[in-house]
Amino acid sequence: MFPLRRSIVVAAAATALALAGMPASAADIPPPDAVVTSPNVTHVLNIPKPAPIAATINTDIAFQGDYAYVGNYGGFSIYDIRNPKRAKAVSSVVCPGSQMDVSVYGNLLFTAVDSSRNNDSCSSTGQSATIKESWEGVRIFDVSDKANPRYIKSVETNCGSHTLTLVPGKGRDKNKNVYLYVSSYLPQADFPDCQPPHDKISIIKVPLRNPTEAAVASTPVVFPDGGNETQPGLLVPTTGCHDITVYAEKDIAAGACMGDGVLFDIRDRLNPRVTARTTDPNFAFWHSATFTNDARKVVFTDELGGGGAATCNEATGPNRGADAIYEIVRGKLVFKSYFKIPRYQADSENCVAHNGSLIPVKGRDIMVQAWYMGGLSIWDFTDASRPREIGYFERGPRSDGSGGGIWSAYYYNGYIYGADFNEGLDVIKIDDRLTDGARHVRTDRLNVQTQESFPGGGHGGGHGGW
Repeated sequence: MFPLRRSIVVAAAATALALAGMPASAADIPPPDAVVTSPNVTHVLNIPKPAPIAATINTDIAFQGDYAYVGNYGGFSIYDIRNPKRAKAVSSVVCPGSQMDVSVYGNLLFTAVDSSRNNDSCSSTGQSATIKESWEGVRIFDVSDKANPRYIKSVETNCGSHTLTLVPGKGRDKNKNVYLYVSSYLPQADFPDCQPPHDKISIIKVPLRNPTEAAVASTPVVFPDGGNETQPGLLVPTTGCHDITVYAEKDIAAGACMGDGVLFDIRDRLNPRVTARTTDPNFAFWHSATFTNDARKVVFTDELGGGGAATCNEATGPNRGADAIYEIVRGKLVFKSYFKIPRYQADSENCVAHNGSLIPVKGRDIMVQAWYMGGLSIWDFTDASRPREIGYFERGPRSDGSGGGIWSAYYYNGYIYGADFNEGLDVIKIDDRLTDGARHVRTDRLNVQTQESFPGGGHGGGHGGW
């Protein structure tokens, strides 16, 4: 391991450069496996992956009460985080199927499977999607007993479920049903259950009193005239959405749809309606979206290289593989600027904008975000035209030469949690005057793709889950 004193010096130097608006040079890349942070960030704890799923990579995180639910290509794990400094794994469920995007609601955990399986069971094996009987979609678990989760239902969806977004019901429906917006893509003519052009999402209705009755209730077409398919530099043409973030109390959603950025009206939960759409010549793959608390801005991420390439280097530059900040003006998306971490990574490190969440600070727009082997970045975009990094955590290149890094980084009740491909779950703390206002903001649940307003944070109003 890299000596602590030396790592602090490197971190302080990189932070000084970042605050000055200058990119760190290649000379500032940490030694292999070294943990480095900005001076305002502390690495509180690392919890290695539990043995049953240690061989497969960590992915997404959901939170409820005193527990974190961490997805993994091999299944998922539940962690007790009531004392973040002593967080520990409670259980692991072996149930393979990428990517295991997760959302939690009450006693139900929803997991996304986007790899074709020979059946829907947890003992299934991979099988070609050209076989009609193959399965992929959503699995539902009862997690009322955290030590012994129970698999209670599967729902097959066209082209599987790369990601899923939990959408609460509204009005009289509010306490009766939840909905899952299922994003999937890459149809193929010889896939019986994933036929082109696909350009749609699947919506699963889950009756809360009888979740085993969950079923696909609607398959609205997002791009009736086709999506962005011809732009040079696209990773793949638009054939659906990669990820959708809903702001249910405002009846809006933002879709990151491969080659397109989209706004939806979701007043009718089963029939979301596209209200705005944009493209960007610098974007290769619209990956995810985050609204500000007042819903006047939205951040879209670009997964240049599909997450497997080194794009945080000088050769790639600051405007590709970055975040794009848009203001929402009279219902339209108005581009303001890009943000990319100002710390160059080695050419051996896969690094690109990935999953993050707001830090609930009144009157400011601050986000924590994963960047794979770029670690996690804490950045302020209150001024949408001049975003800046205010803190970070990262590891140096892996000594074995392999890839990995932090898939998801989310703020929950005073701490930041990062799901690292290989290293497990990291617990991190930021101590900074810009984020101190979030210290006493508490919520009972956090599904990042289901955004809820936090108190006093701009013009959003309401408390949602915070």
